[in-house]
Amino acid sequence: MPHNESKVMTYDALLVVSFGGPESREDVIPFLENVLRGRNIPRERMLAVAEHYYHFDGKSPINQQTRQLIAAIKNELAEHGPQLPVYWGNRNWHPMLADTLRDMKQNGVARALAFVTSAYSSYSGCRQYREDIIRAQNEIGPGAPQIDKLRVFFNHPEFIAANEDRVRQALAQVPANSRQNVQIVYTAHSIPLSMAGTCDYVGQLEEVRRLVSERVGTSNHVLVYQSRSGAPGQPWLEPDILDHLRELKAQNLSSAVVLAPISFLSDHMEVLYDLDIEARQLCESLSLPMVRAKTVGVHPKFIAMIRELILERTNPGTARRALGALGPREDLCREDCCPAPQRPASPTSA
Repeated sequence: MPHNESKVMTYDALLVVSFGGPESREDVIPFLENVLRGRNIPRERMLAVAEHYYHFDGKSPINQQTRQLIAAIKNELAEHGPQLPVYWGNRNWHPMLADTLRDMKQNGVARALAFVTSAYSSYSGCRQYREDIIRAQNEIGPGAPQIDKLRVFFNHPEFIAANEDRVRQALAQVPANSRQNVQIVYTAHSIPLSMAGTCDYVGQLEEVRRLVSERVGTSNHVLVYQSRSGAPGQPWLEPDILDHLRELKAQNLSSAVVLAPISFLSDHMEVLYDLDIEARQLCESLSLPMVRAKTVGVHPKFIAMIRELILERTNPGTARRALGALGPREDLCREDCCPAPQRPASPTSA
């Protein structure tokens, strides 16, 4: 994809944009109704997803993890610059984007950079967030801050290094008597094929899998998908992680597995429920040793990368680093980039 160097500007703030999640049992249904608004998803599917949250007493970990991320970013910027106040707005739960932009306007913020908690290109992981920002700006009306999204960073050296470190830590936790043939199972959130066919999501994930595996020094690795939702007849990316684990055991292809959720930035609901509960229970029933790698979270290299992305836009001398053949993504997305899927996508947990 061609690189379009955006004009270097002066910014007044950084806006962290995330998915959001409920923080009590009472929040769960209103939150999921926000996620599902405008989508043709059966209510029974929503209630099934709600049970994942009720398993944790209705509290998603994502908001607290976003608070920790913001605290780490603030510390990084305070120590190394640039000096920018950090705001936080969510797509689906409080603090909502429109409320945050309203606060920014009242505080005199005219132009801000946005860090979206998604590393990859897809409708739901990039374009939809830009649409959310535009919708919030329209709600605020005249004087709403200009928001420029930081680029997609899947192949940034520090993001790869942080994931490599997490995988190495997990490999070290595999029982000594099961280390002879460990498979690294990279997991990503499944999306509808109608969405995957119009973006670079799969290719970017494959590149991260290759880059991390090369650095770890393993040839036994695979990319699978998790958290599939939506209508049963709607095709989504496969193979499903649970199907893969069953096949792996049936063919006796691995002595143990390390699950590495590379499409997620924090250990939120899909990681905790789909991997730490469902996948772990399956592995236990199969007598297949399993260790789950942490997500990048607030890894120092990941936090340093966020600062570097900011400097790309505020300091014209900053190199735009990227590993592999795909190169750094452009700052400004094409008008036709990552269009909405042909069929409504169902919710993701957070």
